[in-house]
Order: sequence, then C-alpha cells, then structure tokens
Amino acid sequence: MQIKFNIGKNLNHVRKRRRLSLDKVAELTGVSKAMLGQIERGESTPTINVLWKIATGLKVSFSSLLANREEDKDTLLIQYSETTPIIEEHGQMRIFSQFIFDSNRGFEVFIIELEPSCSHRSDPHDEGVEEYISLIEGVLEVTIGEDVYVLNKGDAIRYLANKEHIYRNLTDKQISFHHIIYYFS
Repeated sequence: MQIKFNIGKNLNHVRKRRRLSLDKVAELTGVSKAMLGQIERGESTPTINVLWKIATGLKVSFSSLLANREEDKDTLLIQYSETTPIIEEHGQMRIFSQFIFDSNRGFEVFIIELEPSCSHRSDPHDEGVEEYISLIEGVLEVTIGEDVYVLNKGDAIRYLANKEHIYRNLTDKQISFHHIIYYFS
C-alpha cells in the first residue's frame, strides 16, 4: 500500500529536517519509538488517531504526513479514482485526501466515507483547529464534546476541534462528506 510509504517518508523528512531523534519524537507525540520506527520504514500503517498524535506533537498538518503530490501549480486536478484512502474502523471508514495543507491557504480537504452504522471517535486537536463538514449523502450524527448534531444530505457544520468529536453513520447505506480542516492559530 503506497500510503504507508508516503507517511513513513514524510515523517522521516520532518524528523531529520528538525534533527529529532526517534526518542524525542516519541516524547513529543506520545507514540512509541518502536511504532514510529515501523511507520518510518513503511512496515506499519498508523491509525488516524496515531497520525493525529504525530501531527499534533510535531505541529504539522495531518495531510502533510500523507502527501505524495505537487500542489504548487496554478491548477491541480485530483481524481478520486487515483486517490488511495486511509482505511480505519476495520474497513468501515475511508479517508481520501484531496488537498493537502498549504500554509498559504491554511486548510486541508478530505472526502470521508462511512459504511452503515460505522462510528469514529477523534481525540481533541490543538487549539486553533477548526473543522467543517458538508454532508454529501446520508444521515450523519456528529457529537462534539457533550453536544449531538444530526446532519442530513446537504447540511453542514463548523466547530472547534479541541474537544473529542465522534462521527456516526445513522443509515443502512454508505454515507460520504467533505471534511475541511482549517488551522487558524
């Protein structure tokens, strides 16, 4: 799977550019040195929550760990059929990176697909991270801290991502939504 090699290469690049040891990265991220080594060597594909721990600890965007394309062109076409998703929740959740983080723009864009009854919990992110969801198809329950919201096709929500948040497909069909992460710190 190509994505695990991209993640490993990008993690190694950030670590070496900052002259950090695996021990120091483990300390900053809360991810074990052994796991970080496996990720860098392309031997392990981290979960989304582990990727978030790494991104948060190293103060880089989530999508910068996934990047495998040049985004500095005037026009950039991303073809869904050529995008390799991150697969979570035992194959029940797929995350397609569409536009990786660019510091000039301040955001990254994903399409997320959830199979029937799939639920995904995301740990709180750092202050200064805001998430936007626009539901393409289905019915999605979004829990932010203690507050629960139900989105129907075409609905959208924006929230600060510094609280635990949970996405749950309330239907018996696959649902999909655009997911934009904006870094305003």
